[in-house]
Amino acid sequence: MTAFSLPHSAGIPTQARRYHAARLAPFFASALFAFFAGSAQAQPASPAQAGANDQPATYVGSETCQACHEDVFNAFQKNPHHLVETSAKYKFDTKACESCHGPGSKHAESTSPSDISNPAKLKPAAADKVCLSCHLNQPTNVGRITGSHAKNQVSCASCHSIHAKGPDGVAPHKAADVNQQCASCHGNVWASFQQPFRHKLPEGVMSCVDCHNPHGSFQPGNMQTSRGSEPGCLNCHADLAGPFAFQHAPLQTEGCSTCHVPHGTNNPRMLTRAQVQYVCLECHGNLPLPTASDVNGTIPPAIHDMRSPRFQNCTVCHQKIHGSNVDRGLFR
Repeated sequence: MTAFSLPHSAGIPTQARRYHAARLAPFFASALFAFFAGSAQAQPASPAQAGANDQPATYVGSETCQACHEDVFNAFQKNPHHLVETSAKYKFDTKACESCHGPGSKHAESTSPSDISNPAKLKPAAADKVCLSCHLNQPTNVGRITGSHAKNQVSCASCHSIHAKGPDGVAPHKAADVNQQCASCHGNVWASFQQPFRHKLPEGVMSCVDCHNPHGSFQPGNMQTSRGSEPGCLNCHADLAGPFAFQHAPLQTEGCSTCHVPHGTNNPRMLTRAQVQYVCLECHGNLPLPTASDVNGTIPPAIHDMRSPRFQNCTVCHQKIHGSNVDRGLFR
């Protein structure tokens, strides 16, 4: 029987047998190739190969990273994080890349992204852990672990550009740039600054971080503090800081936002209400109905008839509403 001849071919013409043998030849060849290939794959790796794969990655230095990532390496030379590369203080001198990405020997050999850690692609909690391995317990990051950004799964890399070059590479410092970055997430707040009475953020005079600490704070809304535990508003409005002999209680209990809308409003002086009297009556509204003598109330302030225009602007008489050193009624 010739190669690839059909069994039980008696009675079949020779030309037909040759035709069928020619058509079946590739199938027999493929089957033989698959058989020998499977046998080769089934053979276990040698102990030397298995041991090499189980070895942990080692540090190779930043110059090895430069071979493929030259643009990132060159930009990093003018980055504040470059201090990690040159200083022995952080124990990663000449290995700054691997201080965040981990040992890179396996990645250098395979060039596979799966063989290196990329903090930008980690979950926020894991990425923050990488940054806080150096930045933990620094004054800027007080409350970072419990801050609202961390609770909302906003990682450090969402705001900070780790590889960018220049003195402002890690984070923007100019007021306009800071505001633009914050507005990319807080669009509803930025819309408030388009109203007539507002702090001057659209003009670039102030930035969001003048009032808020993006890394976290012990105050609601990540508010900055002044003089220890005072509201951050007093960093600019120092003339209203006190201490006063006669305090206006809301300033000590609820802060400036009791009467003012800090981001912007349609009301003059950034008040919570369009008229001053309605702001005051939110607290000083414990008055009974008017009596026959047209005096509104019998308990302090009992002399006010709120229907009279002269009593409808409280600050005409109570001029020192933030506190006074000489008058209990905050008149002067």
